[in-house]
Amino acid sequence: MGAGALGQKHGAPAAAADGAARRLHRCWFFDQDFADALLDPSAAHPFGTDQYGRDVLSRVMYGSRIALLSIVVADGLGLVLGSILGLVAGFYGRWVDSAVMRVVDVLLAFPYLLLALIIVAALGPGLFNSMIAIGVVYTPQYARLIRGQVLSVKTTEFVLAAQAIGANRARIMLRHILPNSFTPVLVMATLSAGTVVVETAGLSFLGMGSQPPSPDWGSILAEGQGYFLTSWWIATFPGLAIFAVVIGFNLLGDALRDHFDPRRRKE
Repeated sequence: MGAGALGQKHGAPAAAADGAARRLHRCWFFDQDFADALLDPSAAHPFGTDQYGRDVLSRVMYGSRIALLSIVVADGLGLVLGSILGLVAGFYGRWVDSAVMRVVDVLLAFPYLLLALIIVAALGPGLFNSMIAIGVVYTPQYARLIRGQVLSVKTTEFVLAAQAIGANRARIMLRHILPNSFTPVLVMATLSAGTVVVETAGLSFLGMGSQPPSPDWGSILAEGQGYFLTSWWIATFPGLAIFAVVIGFNLLGDALRDHFDPRRRKE
């Protein structure tokens, strides 16, 4: 079989799948069909349709992309900023530690949702701005955790040995202290992922996050709350999706904590 024929043979299924995906995206995610509005769950629409005739299953599936993106951006931003602040505060100590921790204390003084709303109000409503706001909200938690780890690790023998042979501060922090302080942070990041999804959906529910027609789980809940008594499926299925993601990441975080904690392994 020639190379051209082989390429056509293997390229045809991929082209068909791509075409089907494009048709699915074009017809189900954003297009409105009032003739199919508020249909009960059925074989054609397993999660039913909303008040505009859009397929709820497709919108919930599309919303999972936004949920995963919020975990990567918001949780990742909080992890990076918090790690930098905690590493600098714990390593240098003295007035640097005091200054960083006072900023952290100020941020922790605000309720999480209130602080996120203040930041989004300053930046403007939108999905990306809501992710930035949630990342800033989680920064103090990571900063305090990594600071405590750094204070414990920097007095160990291998760090003192690195200082004795003349290693510079950046090398000591990045090569010796940070890698040995990161395990609890990884567990916390996993446990926080579910909460990030909830808060992203909460901001979208309040109209400060993802904007229509983007099918974020929170915005779908907001659209379905007025139809809950007559069309329960519009708000129920995105709520169940949020529940499943939170439970999944909590179980993953617990498993990582049990794996990395020797005391739990002994039990």
